[in-house]
Amino acid sequence: MNVEQARRSTARPPIGFELVAYALLAAYPLVAGGYGIDLVTKIMVYAVLALSLELLVGSTGLVCFGQAAFFGIGAYAAVLGAPEGDTPALLALLPLSLIAAGLYALAVGALSLRTQGVYFIMVTLAFAQMAYYIVHDTPLGGGTDGIYLYIKPVLDVGGSVWLDLDKPKVFYGFTLASLIAVHVFLAVLLRSRFGRALAGIKVNEQRMRATGFATYPYKLAAFGVSGAIAGLAGFLFGVKDGYVNPELLSWHMSGAVLIMIILGGLGRLRGALIGAFAFALLQEFFKSEAIFGAYAKHWHLGLGLTIIASVALLPRGLVGVPAQIRERLDGRLSGARRVEGGTAR
Repeated sequence: MNVEQARRSTARPPIGFELVAYALLAAYPLVAGGYGIDLVTKIMVYAVLALSLELLVGSTGLVCFGQAAFFGIGAYAAVLGAPEGDTPALLALLPLSLIAAGLYALAVGALSLRTQGVYFIMVTLAFAQMAYYIVHDTPLGGGTDGIYLYIKPVLDVGGSVWLDLDKPKVFYGFTLASLIAVHVFLAVLLRSRFGRALAGIKVNEQRMRATGFATYPYKLAAFGVSGAIAGLAGFLFGVKDGYVNPELLSWHMSGAVLIMIILGGLGRLRGALIGAFAFALLQEFFKSEAIFGAYAKHWHLGLGLTIIASVALLPRGLVGVPAQIRERLDGRLSGARRVEGGTAR
């Protein structure tokens, strides 16, 4: 696969399938109850997080195992930055989460990008665990008990409240708008010169260096952007639940979001979206006591076996299923034509 093919595969704008999906998500609150709205809101938050990691893994070829640190820092920044006893301003907390997560991502990237392969993976994991233990073992993050956001932020313009994120449907709409904005931003970014450079780095970094590209600044910039987007996901998660704890920064979360983009299909933005929804819905399915009864407490086993089967049977992820079906149909048709040709002779 050359650079141009890589660029096409990663930088297709959100049209067609995406427009239909977003239209359905926009209409969903009209027919859903409270539980359904809360569940889909949580999945959309995970989708934003998955898109942030897709920029590194699928578009740049950097397998980061510390994305949970940026996610958790964004969540903690939102809660810690909220004034006590007063209604926090959305336009103050949101940039705080993005900047805090983005700056930590730049610091992690500046050091970890000097390594490669498994060492890079381990260094990113080490930085994530360091952030985890800072909030776990110090009063800063409330220790294992975590901390609460008692009053949700609002968008107040001229004394009039335009957005009150304490209302579930309003927060649902804000989360959907954030997801669409991130998707469009990444689609445009990956179609730019910067995105083409990232695609080239993913395919062959040495060749990119030989053509005169300083690849380190591009990868570091990708790290910063990815961290800021993960911080946005953390902000949404912290505001949604009104509570954060150290588990948001654990390696389990980093592994989960990596599974999402693999399950959906690496190298495609829509793959990250599909993977986030598939992973979360599979979790809900295997946790259902109505379906599995007492075995629902062993939901990790069913989820794990399903993911193993998906990786084995769908090497290009869920996003590659239509192409895989077409290839098999074309192969059967070609085989039938050869048999017919041989019979005719």
